[in-house]
Amino acid sequence: MQDLDGKVAVVIGGSGGIGAASARMLAAQGAGVAIGYNSNHARAAAVMAELPGSGHSTFAIQVDDSASVAAAATQVLASHGRVDVLVNSAGTTKPVPHGDLDGLPDDLIDRVLIANVRGPFSAIRAFAPALKATGDGVIVNISSISGFTGSGSSVAYCASKGALDTMTLSLARALGPEIRVLCVSPGAVATDFLPGRGREQLEKIAQATPLKRVVEPEDVARAVLACVTHLRATTGARIVVDGGRFLV
Repeated sequence: MQDLDGKVAVVIGGSGGIGAASARMLAAQGAGVAIGYNSNHARAAAVMAELPGSGHSTFAIQVDDSASVAAAATQVLASHGRVDVLVNSAGTTKPVPHGDLDGLPDDLIDRVLIANVRGPFSAIRAFAPALKATGDGVIVNISSISGFTGSGSSVAYCASKGALDTMTLSLARALGPEIRVLCVSPGAVATDFLPGRGREQLEKIAQATPLKRVVEPEDVARAVLACVTHLRATTGARIVVDGGRFLV
């Protein structure tokens, strides 16, 4: 495994769920971690306080505001001096049945697409110079199996993750060889990302999959870590972490 001592990982959306689990694993491997949060500084600070090692920080970022993203990149680089890893874990959704076309108004479509597509692109654009300067940068976009199965919390969410997958392919071509770009695509994960989806529902979903186990945030974080430390000859790839749900 590649040692991350002396390297800096930026985790946008790092205050909870998959982002927080990824921050912990990257820190455990030796990286200094900068945790990006939208509004809940206390939650981000709590995650930072429990990270192993030192050299960690938090920073505010609104992924739907390109000026905020650019300012965050400037702040992180000033604080840490370098950026080696960028994890785009922030995102949003709102459950809307796929057949309810009128239940998906324009403003909701715009909000989901801006947060889940333009937001990661803005972050990549802002942090790319620092990542490229290392000569060995890594970007990991947290996507979803919704992007290639067309099933998920809403049509807009599926479309946004499909766009993120395609953007990963495009940027992998454009940013190599100095930066590798990958995406990790979970299924249903045991986080609070989707309101109302409790453990009982997750267990039911899991029983319909080949592996019959609930996917935990740490399962997804291990895939993120593998993208950074193990998959040294891989770019543009999609790593699926769903217990085989996409197969059924």
